[in-house]
Amino acid sequence: MNFKLSQEERQTLLKTARESVESRLQGREPRWPAVPDSLAVPRGAFVTLTAGGHLRGCIGRLTPSGPLIETVRSMARAAAFEDPRFPSLDREEWPRVRIEISVLGPMERLASVEDVVIGVHGLYIVQGFRAGVLLPQVATEWGWDRDEFLAQVCRKAGLPAGAWKDPTAELHRFEAAVFGEED
Repeated sequence: MNFKLSQEERQTLLKTARESVESRLQGREPRWPAVPDSLAVPRGAFVTLTAGGHLRGCIGRLTPSGPLIETVRSMARAAAFEDPRFPSLDREEWPRVRIEISVLGPMERLASVEDVVIGVHGLYIVQGFRAGVLLPQVATEWGWDRDEFLAQVCRKAGLPAGAWKDPTAELHRFEAAVFGEED
């Protein structure tokens, strides 16, 4: 991957994500931590929330649409309050929520599925009007091999498990710097 995040940058992003959600829950203006210039670089990112080891929300942007710090702020709020799979987060649940951030590297169209390395690459598939993405850590967390990872990204897009073999499907890989509050 062509970028690295320092421990200070990771902590700033985690504090920013937590403040983004917490300020909304408390009905107050956010008190943002000081932000190094390096976090103004445009990057895609996902914010994942878990409670008791279970997914509680995950929203992100694959491609940069602005500074990384702004992406993390908005994706943290979206994961907490806009993920359609879950009700909005509430104050009582918040203290048990763990934040994980995945800062994405650039997308690369795959020439061969042999180029997918489990635990290193995330997958993004597009076919027609359907698209799906799985972050690099998902295959490791579920114990999937490459074939299962490919099948699951297809299912995430609402496609048949083998849709990645169809010449009309576009399959991309990407790397991510993944870190959480307990790292």
